[in-house]
Amino acid sequence: MTQTPETQTPEPETPEIPETQSPEAQIPGMMAGLRATFESRATRPIEWRRAQLQRLSAMIKDNEAEILAALKADLGRSANESRLVETNTLQGEISHVLRHLKRWMRPQRVPTPLTNQPGRSEIMSEPLGVVLIMAPWNYPVYLVGMPLIGAIAAGNCAVLKPSEISANTSKLLARLIPSYMDAEAIRVVEGDADTANQLLQQRFDHIFFTGSAAIGRIVMEAAAKHLTPVTLELGGKSPCIVTPDCDLEVAARRVAWGKFLNAGQTCVAPDHVLAHESVAGDFVTRLKAATKRFYGDDPKASPDYPRIINDRHFARVSRLIADGTVECGGDTEPASRYIAPTILTGVDPASDVMSQEIFGPVLPVITYANIDEAIGFVSARPKPLALYLFCNDGETRDRVLSETSSGGAVINDVVTHLAVPELPFGGVGASGMGACHGRASFDTFSHAKGVLTKSERFEVKLRYAPFTALKSRLIRLVS
Repeated sequence: MTQTPETQTPEPETPEIPETQSPEAQIPGMMAGLRATFESRATRPIEWRRAQLQRLSAMIKDNEAEILAALKADLGRSANESRLVETNTLQGEISHVLRHLKRWMRPQRVPTPLTNQPGRSEIMSEPLGVVLIMAPWNYPVYLVGMPLIGAIAAGNCAVLKPSEISANTSKLLARLIPSYMDAEAIRVVEGDADTANQLLQQRFDHIFFTGSAAIGRIVMEAAAKHLTPVTLELGGKSPCIVTPDCDLEVAARRVAWGKFLNAGQTCVAPDHVLAHESVAGDFVTRLKAATKRFYGDDPKASPDYPRIINDRHFARVSRLIADGTVECGGDTEPASRYIAPTILTGVDPASDVMSQEIFGPVLPVITYANIDEAIGFVSARPKPLALYLFCNDGETRDRVLSETSSGGAVINDVVTHLAVPELPFGGVGASGMGACHGRASFDTFSHAKGVLTKSERFEVKLRYAPFTALKSRLIRLVS
């Protein structure tokens, strides 16, 4: 029967969510708690932001051995390589942000036009709210930590979703982060695609996603339902152009390093090389020699050579080897998910290895006759996350940079632009949108609020009706 107000039973109190509930069941309550923390303004003071960044740094330092062991278990990566590309880089970013945070938070004064004088115009950076950071498996500490640094610096609460594929690292982060960070403001949610989908149904104030373009589209579609802004760090086939005037020995060494770093599982790895036809053979010879110097005659036995993350990716990358002539490598071992550092020539530009992002230790080398052909090859394809050019001719450098589009570019090296905090890092077009690192991360997780402060002592009556003939003439003069 219908209850009157007098006979209605009271609403029960909201029960606490048992720890035994699934991560999906806990998400709404977690979101409510984070919203309450943000609305309390606890994350806004610079003291809180600095303290959390220092705690993150301490977490990495105190637990480096465990972190490196988890990365080894997930990716087969050596401790030294993981220090270089994950823990050391994060510590450098934290130090950079701590040095500059006070200045970034300060309102920025901008000019005020005559029509608004006397007045003061400034831009205030305010935190967005509760943000979601979805990280991939290939650099599972760095790609959780880097956007988190920006989110904290800007004064936000954050939900972190590590990849379940790098299971050991995900489990470790889920244990360590609550022990070091403010658990009322920063939470870790572990789980698979179902958990990710449940998170995407929530209303966030920003979503920072790193991963494939296919999942990026899903993230963007979900975000649109709440009009949530997104940063998408995707990928693509980052080309490397080698010109005849460069130092081929240096180029080969740096390309081999950047390509086979993390067994090629790097979003900004050189995907393929465009080598001038006059030096392509020599370049391939030097590539092979550099690879041998790095990993020996049998890379499978090298303690410095990683493995493919799982069986599915192993099978996908292994199939690509058949798309060209193997100049070195080509060996695979399914049991350990080992794929040798592999260099291909004689590759058809329409083959799978040239149309799919490789994301593995397979490097096609194709030739070009002149720089127009190389530029045309790059420009005819989706905009990559990075472009690399080995060249010492200023005119050629200028042409390549001005006539191609990419998320970032490096001259005479590869990958290392990620270690420059002052350079924004991000994609363009199919390789992503938005940026992070240094000030760019702070800005990504902030709202730039324009503020105009006017004096009450002086009144410009020109804008008020009635508009007399004199006012009309004056308006035309100041327009």
